[in-house]
Amino acid sequence: MLKGSKIGFVGGGNMAEAIVKGLLAGGVTAACITVAEPVAKRREYLHSAYGVKAVDDNVSAVKPADIVILAVKPQVSAAALRSLPEDSCAGKLFISIMAGVPTQSIENTLAKGARVIRVMPNTPALVLQAASAIAAGSSASADDMDIALEIFNLLGTACTVEEKLLDAVTGLSGSGPAYVFTFIEALSDAGVKNGLPRDKATLLAAQTVLGSARMVLETSEHTGVLRDRVTSPGGTTIAGLHALEQAAFRGAIMDAVDMATKRSEELGKKS
Repeated sequence: MLKGSKIGFVGGGNMAEAIVKGLLAGGVTAACITVAEPVAKRREYLHSAYGVKAVDDNVSAVKPADIVILAVKPQVSAAALRSLPEDSCAGKLFISIMAGVPTQSIENTLAKGARVIRVMPNTPALVLQAASAIAAGSSASADDMDIALEIFNLLGTACTVEEKLLDAVTGLSGSGPAYVFTFIEALSDAGVKNGLPRDKATLLAAQTVLGSARMVLETSEHTGVLRDRVTSPGGTTIAGLHALEQAAFRGAIMDAVDMATKRSEELGKKS
């Protein structure tokens, strides 16, 4: 569905770069991609690294495009959208990765007939292992959603949700990599405390998280079942799990997601 489509980017930051990488890996040609980016050095990098056209104004990226990726910071979103004249927007599909900016706000600023989809990816998109949630705006069709799913499945794994749930997505998978990095660091610290060299402790910790996540995704078994397979009666794992329960580990993770979700809601009200 994507092949032959012309794709324009408003914003050429790290997440835009990740999407470009995914598109190219998925068979979209560099000639079909144009990125609008105000910083000259960044434009030069994107062109030399990926062969895409990099321009300094938004209209030059949007006008020839069938699909437009809105990838600027939320605080400059209004100015970026206002820079787009109606004749460059009408009838196009706009996919926004701007955190906290509702589809209705985007629809109200763009030309009538523009279709809008909002996506919350996370930073593992940079290594094409993102978890992305996709929500439709009022005018987006089922085919539009299929296009968005196709794009973001190239970056990892994507699913659809109602837009009202995107704050919860932000708290869980949007902020989640920071929780996981902290967990890996803690595992590594514990390994060092017990005599392992730092490089080997971090390697073992990171691979343990990666392998465990793949077991969840590939077996589709409940995490409790998978945990029980590691937990022998009277063994080392149940002793460690007991320590986590005493420290309210699961409650702390749930509190972190709750707090991040509430903060996302607060920021959304300000946008």
